[in-house]
Amino acid sequence: MLMDYINKNYDKAEPIFMYELPCTSQYALRQEMKKLTDEGKLIRLYNGVYYKPYKTIFGTDGKMSINKFIEKKYLYEADESIGFISGIAMYNKYGFTTQIPSIIEVVTNTATTKQRKVEIDGYGIIIYKPAINITKENINEIEFLTMMTEIDKYCELSLDELKSKLKEYAQKKNLNFNLIKKYLPLFPDKVYKNIYNGGLMNELV
Repeated sequence: MLMDYINKNYDKAEPIFMYELPCTSQYALRQEMKKLTDEGKLIRLYNGVYYKPYKTIFGTDGKMSINKFIEKKYLYEADESIGFISGIAMYNKYGFTTQIPSIIEVVTNTATTKQRKVEIDGYGIIIYKPAINITKENINEIEFLTMMTEIDKYCELSLDELKSKLKEYAQKKNLNFNLIKKYLPLFPDKVYKNIYNGGLMNELV
């Protein structure tokens, strides 16, 4: 039974993408999902995406986890990395700013246009197409170059703190600076300046 499979394989708040579900007929699957939705056993977020209804500790209706949605939709495909969070959330994650994003920004291979804004369950998401296709071999380098694009705009650290934080980041991510040099022309000219100001120029020569 489909609902048994869903209960066994999906947690509450986890998005359920219809293409993930086993079936012998897409038509039969759509009919079954409609039936489960009509019965209140599933909630349809939008076409092809569902989640199990649940109550919060306050007794209110729970919502789908936007973080899990983004991971499954934009960041991973068959356990392979295909994207990363960018924007203010990225600078916050790595300690360059204390700002909290009001909108989620994602760089992902699933993007079909250079930039597109969507709204999912009340959350605004901006989806960017990467300068080059993201793979497990280059994701750290593309993330780094993306981060250096606007680090001068969002960084709240002193110059010395910035240099220290960037060196720490480069070591932790084990950045391949040969790849970075290769991809550098695909990014705005200011990235080169920001790398210089960040104290990493010696890594590029």
